[in-house]
Amino acid sequence: MFKFWKKTPKPVEPPVAPAGEAVAETPAPEVAPAVVPEAAAAALAPEVASYEVAAEAAAQPAAEAPVEEAPVFDPPAMAAPAAAPGKKSWRERLSGSAFARSLGSLFSRKPKLDEALLEELETALITADVGVAASTELVEDLRKRLNRREFDDADQLLAALRQALIELVTPIARPLQVDASRKPFVMLMVGVNGVGKTTTIGKLTRRYQQQGLDVMLAAGDTFRAAAVEQLKTWGERNQVPVVAQGSGSDAASVIFDALQSARSRGLDLLIADTAGRLHTQGGLMDELGKIRRVLGKLDADAPHEVLLVLDGTTGQNAINQVRQFRAAIGVTGLVVTKLDGTAKGGVIFALAKEFGLPVRFVGLGESLDDLREFDAAAFVDGLLPAALGG
Repeated sequence: MFKFWKKTPKPVEPPVAPAGEAVAETPAPEVAPAVVPEAAAAALAPEVASYEVAAEAAAQPAAEAPVEEAPVFDPPAMAAPAAAPGKKSWRERLSGSAFARSLGSLFSRKPKLDEALLEELETALITADVGVAASTELVEDLRKRLNRREFDDADQLLAALRQALIELVTPIARPLQVDASRKPFVMLMVGVNGVGKTTTIGKLTRRYQQQGLDVMLAAGDTFRAAAVEQLKTWGERNQVPVVAQGSGSDAASVIFDALQSARSRGLDLLIADTAGRLHTQGGLMDELGKIRRVLGKLDADAPHEVLLVLDGTTGQNAINQVRQFRAAIGVTGLVVTKLDGTAKGGVIFALAKEFGLPVRFVGLGESLDDLREFDAAAFVDGLLPAALGG
């Protein structure tokens, strides 16, 4: 009676190994997609995650073949980003910028139309990286119109400012057109370290794949540790071939080999990465000129597009970067990243005033949909309300 109280519980079998050891014995990155959850493999992680994957890949021996084909991913997993919720509007992405906050607060208190308002406005524009030349010209035009009594209230002044800003950046809102008659169309990506260049390459690859183009990547950043492996990771995610050599290899040689391979395969687009470099590093800047000369031996017009990637939080230093890279390689278009969050955003107006180079894309977040073609009206609308209290 009541013998069940004395029943000895069945012993629990000890685990074979602690969880930490199992992780340490995970196979090489080539089979990593098989153990990563589909939802994680589907979404393009931010660049920090790319560095983590790249660090693991860097521990493995380099492949002997210069062209590496990516493994076949599960189609439903790769299609997952398309099923994500609708992308946020420009205003939702840009409302937190320093430009939107400073000018928004200036007009939110229904200011009096006087010289003091214009002075405050000029200060706000300069602080938001619009630049002295562009800010002075904008405010001087508003001052003349105010003296002619064209504005009855601050709402009309705000509308005039919005229109002037749109007119300033409309000429640089020119989307990039990949010329189908040039096979492959060669796109060279340049910029300093940390601007999001490699992440931008991954997003551009997916964008043009969705347009039906066959894409190849060239790992021309042989200067930074793990940069080659990072680009290979993006190649695997997008299922595109990556031409690469070991760290320290000659970048011009890598990109030359990639162009030869892309031509032999009849591919549509070759996107070539280059070493991130400060615009003050003369040796690395000279290397860009060498890349152009070497590519010219196969195609006199290559590269057909040189995209300079700029960090939207850089401010007026972006002006110096454009000036130096333009002299070294001949920049034909800009990509401005990290405009979401606390970026001032006004640097685009300064770039439009100083250079007039087309802004091909802007980065408004981490997802694929957040690399967008630059839209002048949408950009200004995201920074300034349409009316007081808007």
